[in-house]
Amino acid sequence: MKISLNWLKQYVPVDIPATELADRLTMAGMEVEGVTERFQYLDSVVVGKIIEVSPHPNADKLRLCQVSIGEQIISVVCGAPNAKAGMTVPCALPGAVLPNGLAVKKSTIRGEASAGMLCSETELELGLDTSGLMVLSDDLDEGVSLNTALNLSDTVLEIDLTPNRPDCLSLIGIAREVSTMVNQPVSLPEIKLPEASGQITDLTSVTINNTDLCPRYTARLITDITVGPSPFWLQDRLLSIGLKPINNIVDITNFVMMEQGQPLHAFDFDRLAENRIVVRTAHDKEVFTTLDGKERLLSDNTLMICDGEKPVAVGGVMGGMNSEIEKTTTRVLLESAYFNPISIRKTAKYLTLNTDATHRFERGVDPDGTVTALNRAAQLIAEIGNGQLVDGIIDEHPLPSIANAISLSIARTNQHLGTSLNQTQISDYLQSVEFQVEIKDEDTLSVLAPSFRVDVSRPEDLMEEIARLWGYNNIKTTFPKISGVTNLPNQSSQIKDQIKNVMTGYGFSESITYSFIGKDACDRLNLAENDERRKMLNILNPISEDQSVMRTSLAPGLLEAMHRNLSHQIKNLQFFELGKVFISNGQAQQPTEMEMLAGLWTGVRSDVTWHSKPVSCDFYDLKGVLEDFFHYFKMDQIIFSKMDAELCSYTKAGHTAQILINGKPFGLIGEIIPDVLNNFSIKQPAFIFEINVNTFIANLPETKMFVPIPKFPFTDRDITLIVDNDVQAGDILDKVRFFEEKLMEDICVLDVYSGKPIPVGKKSISLRIIYRSYTETLSDRQVNLVHQQLTDRIIQKFDATLPV
Repeated sequence: MKISLNWLKQYVPVDIPATELADRLTMAGMEVEGVTERFQYLDSVVVGKIIEVSPHPNADKLRLCQVSIGEQIISVVCGAPNAKAGMTVPCALPGAVLPNGLAVKKSTIRGEASAGMLCSETELELGLDTSGLMVLSDDLDEGVSLNTALNLSDTVLEIDLTPNRPDCLSLIGIAREVSTMVNQPVSLPEIKLPEASGQITDLTSVTINNTDLCPRYTARLITDITVGPSPFWLQDRLLSIGLKPINNIVDITNFVMMEQGQPLHAFDFDRLAENRIVVRTAHDKEVFTTLDGKERLLSDNTLMICDGEKPVAVGGVMGGMNSEIEKTTTRVLLESAYFNPISIRKTAKYLTLNTDATHRFERGVDPDGTVTALNRAAQLIAEIGNGQLVDGIIDEHPLPSIANAISLSIARTNQHLGTSLNQTQISDYLQSVEFQVEIKDEDTLSVLAPSFRVDVSRPEDLMEEIARLWGYNNIKTTFPKISGVTNLPNQSSQIKDQIKNVMTGYGFSESITYSFIGKDACDRLNLAENDERRKMLNILNPISEDQSVMRTSLAPGLLEAMHRNLSHQIKNLQFFELGKVFISNGQAQQPTEMEMLAGLWTGVRSDVTWHSKPVSCDFYDLKGVLEDFFHYFKMDQIIFSKMDAELCSYTKAGHTAQILINGKPFGLIGEIIPDVLNNFSIKQPAFIFEINVNTFIANLPETKMFVPIPKFPFTDRDITLIVDNDVQAGDILDKVRFFEEKLMEDICVLDVYSGKPIPVGKKSISLRIIYRSYTETLSDRQVNLVHQQLTDRIIQKFDATLPV
């Protein structure tokens, strides 16, 4: 919004520099984006004296003028009929840009050089005379810029107002704010209505059919008016803020809107059918032609101003071609109304039609200011348009606004703002911007906001006003009090960070997926009907069907991520996710939350190079990662045990292992079955693991044991056993470790084989046992004796035999 400082001074004295005023307005919440000098274009227009005038040799209506502009005389081609020697006139020099956009430059006109342009009042926007050159006083010095010579100066402030301050969308609104800054009273324009005749209720009426959208509608009638150009002072006021003058009636409505903040509309009364107004909503698909000449397709929510037969304006937005003011108009019905802001905003958006009126109505105008603005405009129309005011005013006000007092606590205000203002100071600040204040007790004020402050409805709004008026710069910068005592880092968070670092070290990338999944996720994983993971918690307002429930497993998210990567031809993938799953306890209760770690591996075991062939990853690659993972965290009590086929849901039976700690399962690892892969549109094998991180953290060893580096060498022995097919190699390893043989340092599997010549139902398992003493070098006899004893115990425990 643009504000002319000269115009503003009509309502409040301003005795501070424009730049300082701009700073104060900005700090009061009304950001000034620009400060410009309105008459800056006159810097290149100087005072000139015509020395000689001679006919143009090649044009009857043009003349050659020799013009003195101080230190030099220039030749100017001029067509003004009043140009004569001895006249003092404005001369625009090359480089000047006039208000109409014309750029003055040296030129040749009909063969004669012209080094400038002699100007009229209208060309400089300094008057209305178009008959010839503007005549200046002979006392002015030649060559001086015109704005200096005539003392023309008007600073224009461009203010970017926030949507909550519609009261400042007017000169008087800004004047109220400035008055508190310069400690000067606001001088409102005096409204003196001329003598009236007749009675308006005998000539017209207003009917409001939709009071929710139009709570108030006021109107006045002026007759015997003359439509014509506005006087210069009125045109100048509008031009100063960037509005284009049209005619005296329309210019007055725009002038009052900018002065009072209340949009008005003038109807040609004789073009209103039945000479009355009906406020109603449009019929669906109704067509209406607005003042810009465009046909608008209306919805049944659009508020329309109608006469006795048809719509004549879109309420609060724009008038219609069928009732606009014309040169022949003699009677004007003047409208000043309050419309529902939400309705206007919806209409403007629906019609993609934004006007100065909608800009104000959609933010909220003063519901009690309609009559004041109406009388101000009626006064000016009667004066400038030579009209006769009809006595009386129509004021349909079915839903009067009710002002509610706001209770404001002094202590709470100071606590929120970080100030120490007393009750008197706060009361004075609020009263300075026309709030009514009543003291209830030593800590409480009862505050009534003025009707034009539609943005104030609660104590926090009043606190904002106090902060503005006290000055944001006066509020001291403070910092929150932080205790010097620090707590130890959360162990769980530290361990989770370690888990992520370790998994990244194994070549896995972290994946972060949504906690919301589709309801069909359990079916896609082939989970059993009694599986706990089918207890899903529904989202009350889901974004989409694919995100309608809380996840109970990390597997669907990883498989979706795998599918997306494969669709981009990224076929070798290793990624993990550390996140929560949610098991429902009913929609009305909080779900059980568990922290889980899941990893997925698909594609080749390692990157393909020129000296190696691609080898697909398998179950044991992923198992090896987990074994080293548990070893890193010193969890040597972990056991991988074959999972029963009936417990395998989305992993392949015989290729799936439970992960146990102290005999209790807390995870699984296995190959994903083809059916599940097909459910996720995946066509290559994949291996997955899931472990319960809560159980994992709870079983981490509290202390770490260190042993010295061995001084003596180790020796190893191999053993091959024939056992039943259902005997797991892991069980043999765990049992041998359980024997706690002091000289045995480690044991591992070398090979597993079944087939000829191994009997049917049997398999061969080859083991390697490492022996070492920390006090001496072991002899073969000592190692052989211990090895034989271990072999006998294994054979006895697992009903094994040695190969023949």
